[in-house]
Amino acid sequence: MRLPTLLALACAAALSADPIPEAARQNGWFIGAQAYTFREFSFFEAVAKTKEAGGKTIELFPGQPVKPGSKEKTHHSMSDATMAEIKAELARQGIHAVNYGVVGAKGRDDVYAIMAFAKKMGLYAVCTESTEQVAHWESAAKEFDIKVAFHEHGTRLTKDGKIDTKYKVWDPLYILGVVESRDARVGACADIGHWATSGLSSVWALKVLEGRIVSVHLKDKSDFGHKATVVVAGKGVVDVDGCLKELIRQKFDGHISVEHEADWKDSVPQVKHNIDFVKAHAK
Repeated sequence: MRLPTLLALACAAALSADPIPEAARQNGWFIGAQAYTFREFSFFEAVAKTKEAGGKTIELFPGQPVKPGSKEKTHHSMSDATMAEIKAELARQGIHAVNYGVVGAKGRDDVYAIMAFAKKMGLYAVCTESTEQVAHWESAAKEFDIKVAFHEHGTRLTKDGKIDTKYKVWDPLYILGVVESRDARVGACADIGHWATSGLSSVWALKVLEGRIVSVHLKDKSDFGHKATVVVAGKGVVDVDGCLKELIRQKFDGHISVEHEADWKDSVPQVKHNIDFVKAHAK
């Protein structure tokens, strides 16, 4: 093999982020938790709770204490030493970090700092709502070979209770317009619970974003709208069963993160219920 070819292969390998390992797959799914579910605890404790609930993957979010009593927090500005400590704990617990977010970016420098961190951590994707930086996200996604998922919270309300028309990322049609002409590594984080907050059918929204779904945040809601509470899968208005069937139809092979935004002090049983609900839909 000629030297230029060897160099090209070496460069390609250096730019490739680690895929989600097959060891993290359960009944066909990569299923775990978004660490925000355990925001009342440290990241190390969130890893342990994810394992206790039966998950094998975890998403980091910016601002969580790294471990009990630590002043350091999970963030893309973490030192290499702190990242190494986190990796060691993940390996010890048998949990794989797959994503980081939801994280904002004000410009190219922010985007590239976030994506460089994701590469060092061996992440599959980064989750953001900074759609105005899509050109930079696309460039960085190509350079680092890491996926970018635009997250969809629910609609925002103004002080007089009306929908804030300036906030658009809740709408899957808007997100589709942002990503459909971009590199295939740029897509959406499908938050099936927040779609219910916005009054949308989550199965319909998944169909809108077919082929562009990078990751999923799984939660069920007691009702449609902003006043609804989070409940476990199958107990609310979100057709979680239908969503999983739709993801199977689409041959989705990203990760699902349970984001149970309730029962903050003791949510392992609820997270376990959701993980078991997913695993029961073997693919």
